[in-house]
Amino acid sequence: MKKFRKYIGLITVCLTVMLFVTACAQNGGVNKPPTGFIYGSIYKFIGKPMQNIMLYFSNLIGGANGAGWAIIIMTFVVRMILLPLMLNQQKKSTNQQEKMARLQPQMKLIQDTMKRKDLNQDQQMTLAGWQRELYSKNHLSLTGGMGCLPLIIQFPIMIGIYDAVMYSKSLASSSFFGISLSSRSISVTVFATIFAFAQGYLSLVGIPKEQKKQMQSMMLMNPIMTLFICLSVSGSVALYWAAGNFFSVIQQLIVTYIIMPKVKKEVDEELKREPITEVVTKEKVDELLNVKKASPAQSQQTKQLHENLRNRNKGKQQRRP
Repeated sequence: MKKFRKYIGLITVCLTVMLFVTACAQNGGVNKPPTGFIYGSIYKFIGKPMQNIMLYFSNLIGGANGAGWAIIIMTFVVRMILLPLMLNQQKKSTNQQEKMARLQPQMKLIQDTMKRKDLNQDQQMTLAGWQRELYSKNHLSLTGGMGCLPLIIQFPIMIGIYDAVMYSKSLASSSFFGISLSSRSISVTVFATIFAFAQGYLSLVGIPKEQKKQMQSMMLMNPIMTLFICLSVSGSVALYWAAGNFFSVIQQLIVTYIIMPKVKKEVDEELKREPITEVVTKEKVDELLNVKKASPAQSQQTKQLHENLRNRNKGKQQRRP
């Protein structure tokens, strides 16, 4: 269960996107924007301004594909604004991965021991404490270096684009190279999923084998969530998602081939000044397990001692006149 905690934020945001889009779709057609407190406010303060921006760019670009290019331009602007934040989080994540690679021998001792089915509760708590201590003393986070903040920031943009298209006659009737922006699109979904998979694949380049196995599930999680979201939303939001994933591929290329080598050098220099703190050793694990193994023997000895004392007392009572 613990290994899925880092995915909870991503899954929650993705499900929220689908919930909002579905609810918005039920509120009315092109000529009837939502008027309720929640969805009406979203349309008034996010959707309507986004609609005006998209109409401006669409008219400026012109042609049948103007609205689609307007979405791509908006995606580019949003991603450029978020780029420093996302690169900073990627750098933290890379730093964490590099340090984790140096902790693998100790982590493997803990993980292999935790797999034993004959551990008692005290031993499990001791192992969990060692793991926390290992992270703490080596300045690592239990939750990892990546967060969901960039995705959360994009959430209002996605809802705004959906509202902008669905409640504008001109935008709702628009298409992008034959793809309707107001209905679901399989082709855009496929492109968005491919870009998500490519970004995940690039994120594993240069990662040690042990960590790569642990990160493969995350690599698959992003394309799967992209697939489900894009199949649940209009072509306009799917296009935004596909364009965003394309920029993520470019961002990952920067991280993999520029940031990662630099971070590795920084971690090497840092560990020369502050070497990895040893918390768990094979001897400590053996000692922990031997305590458990000794307990039944000690219990048997104690039981035998009590039995001998009872027999001795019986003998004394029988010899009394």
